[in-house]
Amino acid sequence: MSRLPDLVIANGTVVNSFGRQAAHVIVDGGRVARLLDASEPVPAAVRTVDAAGMLVIPGGVDGHCHVAQVTGRFRTLDDYATTSTAALWGGTTTIIDFGIPRDEQETPLDAVLNKKRLAHESRCDVALHGSVIAWDETVPWQLEQLAAEGVRSVKMYTTNRGSTMADGDTILKVMREMVRLDGLTYIHAEHDPIIADCVEQHAADGRIGIEHLHRTRPELAEEVSVKETLAMAEYTGAPVYFVHQSTPGAVDLVTRARGQGQEAYSETCPHYLTLDDSVYGSTFPEWYACCPPMRSAETVAALKDRLAAGSIHTVSSDHSCYDLSQKRGRTDDVRFMPHGLPGVETRMPVTFTALVTEARGSVEDFVEVFSAGPARINALPGKGAIVEGFDADLVIFDPAARRDVDGGALHMGTDFSPFEGQTLNGWPAVVIAAGKVVLDAEGFHDPGPVGSFIARKGFKEHRDALSASVSVSHPA
Repeated sequence: MSRLPDLVIANGTVVNSFGRQAAHVIVDGGRVARLLDASEPVPAAVRTVDAAGMLVIPGGVDGHCHVAQVTGRFRTLDDYATTSTAALWGGTTTIIDFGIPRDEQETPLDAVLNKKRLAHESRCDVALHGSVIAWDETVPWQLEQLAAEGVRSVKMYTTNRGSTMADGDTILKVMREMVRLDGLTYIHAEHDPIIADCVEQHAADGRIGIEHLHRTRPELAEEVSVKETLAMAEYTGAPVYFVHQSTPGAVDLVTRARGQGQEAYSETCPHYLTLDDSVYGSTFPEWYACCPPMRSAETVAALKDRLAAGSIHTVSSDHSCYDLSQKRGRTDDVRFMPHGLPGVETRMPVTFTALVTEARGSVEDFVEVFSAGPARINALPGKGAIVEGFDADLVIFDPAARRDVDGGALHMGTDFSPFEGQTLNGWPAVVIAAGKVVLDAEGFHDPGPVGSFIARKGFKEHRDALSASVSVSHPA
């Protein structure tokens, strides 16, 4: 380089999912230009940040966020400016949102294009998933257009009849199209007939308030749906990704399918690793309205074991920014409550505490589920690793930092956190997005609406390209 690089992060321990090294990270033009052994002198730069005693990890990739989401009569209270700011506060530098049709008039393509327009206000990089609710003869063409836009995954729900649910015929046909288009099928797996009947039985008995949520959506419903979906994925040859798995049984089904050669992936969320169903007997049970609900303490412990064993591939927030006034409108009947929790900002410390502090996983394991795994599985070029040529999305991470969660002091555009009062380990000290320092000891430095839309590669195309690159190869 004939001129000074933009930034040097000096004297840190660089931790990727595949190993660590003491190094200076040289950043220029928004990318990692070089890693220099820490025994070498610190090179001159326009700006130098000393990371001595700290870890330097890839910026987080949150593969499951709902921004400005309209579902029925409810709309989340955030926008891209708010959610992306909160993401950066929490060490996440890329979010993946969903274009979900809000009603029968909005097509899957329109839903994605609308979100793409809204994303112009983002402070961090954004990618998108599509969604299909009902099959018609235009869907193959729409999926082709989505692929051309760089949207290479489609989410479908096996429950929520009357709103977002896709029937079995639709799921199977979309899977076939995603194979043709080298894409990834996302599935919200809960068996709708079981849930509908269980909810109906509880309503008939007058046990339909928020305090009974965990009883209306049993573990069996999730596991039966995973089993059925895996069968369809095997039949069609489709790679499949299960969002927010909350039971070890569901994870084990995916593990078994992978052992038989299927491309299948498990995601869980921070709340399923740290909160159990006793929260529905707490003073504020409405703080925990989400689907699937929290499970028993025994299930939570077993799920955490699966995470520590490497059976869970990503930890995503499933961020949904409702506030307490929305949550409290119908606590008497879970059928009329908005379900979803704010979490994009707290994903880092909750995941680190659960995996590293409590389950004794390594920091490399944490980087895998927080950043590298989501980037690789979702075919995000230039994300998830600190290597030459990758995007300079970096976090100077303090694993010893301990803070109590104060929902009112967070930045997610709502007035609560499901982790209120918890003491969590592992918080970002400095966050760098696209080579710019956006968070440090002086606070947040709003970069403005500079986030880029990330066009994703084909699923197998990206996997094969990474397999050919020894420097960033790491088995899923």
